[in-house]
Amino acid sequence: MHMADALISPLVGGAMWAVTAGLTVHGARKLKETANDSVVPLMGVLGAFIFAAQMINFTIPGTGSSGHLGGGMILSILLGPYAAFLTMASVLTVQALLFADGGLLALGCNIFNLAFFPCFIAYPFIYRKIAGERPTRRRLVVGAVASSILALQMGALGVVLETLFSGISELPFSTFLFLMLSIHLAIGVVEGLVTAAVVTFVGKARPEILEMAAVPRPPARPAMNKVLAGLLVVTVVTGGALSWFASANPDGLEWSIFHTSGKEELDAAGQGPHALAAVLQEKTAFLPDYGFRPAEQAPATSGEGDAAAEAGKGKAEEWPDVSAGKSLSGLLGAAMTLLLAGLIGLGLRRSQHKR
Repeated sequence: MHMADALISPLVGGAMWAVTAGLTVHGARKLKETANDSVVPLMGVLGAFIFAAQMINFTIPGTGSSGHLGGGMILSILLGPYAAFLTMASVLTVQALLFADGGLLALGCNIFNLAFFPCFIAYPFIYRKIAGERPTRRRLVVGAVASSILALQMGALGVVLETLFSGISELPFSTFLFLMLSIHLAIGVVEGLVTAAVVTFVGKARPEILEMAAVPRPPARPAMNKVLAGLLVVTVVTGGALSWFASANPDGLEWSIFHTSGKEELDAAGQGPHALAAVLQEKTAFLPDYGFRPAEQAPATSGEGDAAAEAGKGKAEEWPDVSAGKSLSGLLGAAMTLLLAGLIGLGLRRSQHKR
C-alpha cells in the first residue's frame, strides 16, 4: 500500500508531510519519557524484520492480486505505539530513498496510512481493549487479527481519501473505495494471522517484552538476546532468499488502480514538486524496485527490439525471481533500517539520560 507520487497533489503531499512531522515529534517526545533501554535494540531488529517481511508478497487466490505484511501491529504490540511509529517511519523512509518503493512526495501519506492507524488507533482502541493487560493466548490472537484487519482498512480508506482530495479524476471515489476495502480485507486477514503468530512466538519466549510495551515504565530490563538473535536470523533468510519467492501479481493498491482506471499506474505531473521529487529519488535510489539498474543498451532494429521485448517479458515472469540484486536489497535495506531505527532510539535514550 505504498502510494506513488502520481496519486496525490503537491498540496495534499505537503499537508501530510506536515502532519507526519508533527506525529514524529510527538512520538519522539513520548518515547523519551516512557521507554527503557531495552527498546533501542528491539526497535532496530524489529524494523529490519519488517523491512524484509514487506518484500514478500503473497498471492490472494482468485483475484490476480497480492499483498504484503504492513507490520504496524507487530511493532505496536511489541514496542508500544510511540517506538512503533518511529520504527515504521524508518522502514518507509529507507524504502522510498534507497529503493524507490513509494514516492518521496507521498512519503508523508505512506507513513500516516501505515503507521498512524495501527500505532495510534488500532493498538490502543482495538487490540488493547480485546487483549487486556495480561492477555491469554486466545485474547491475544483475536486482538491481533481484529486490530490488523481494521488498521489495514483504515489505511486503505486513507489512500482513497488522499486521492480524492488530490482531485485524481481517473480514480472515481465509489469504485476505488470498494476495490481498496475489499482487497485489503483479504490482505488484512493474512496479516492478522501473521501478526498473531509473531506476537505469540515472542510472548512465549519472553513474555516480559509484551509487558514492556504495555506498561510505560517496566521495573526490569528483559533479557532479549535469544529473541533478537532469532529475529535477525529470520530477517537475513527472508531478505536474502525468501524474497525470491514473492508473488509477481500486482499488490492491492496497484490492482485497485488497474481495475478502477484501466491503467497499471498513473502518470505523474512532469513539472513542479512531482518532477523535483522524481529527480531526487532517482539520485538516492541506487537499487530501484529492489534490484540493479538495467544496463544501458544501444538502440536495436525493429526486429531486434521485438525479440528483446519478448525475452524481457519472459524473464520478468520467471518465478522464483532468483536475483543477486534482490538479495542485496533485502540484506542492505534491513541493515539500513536497523541502523536508522536503532540510532533514533539510542539518540532519544541518551537525551533522556542527560536530562
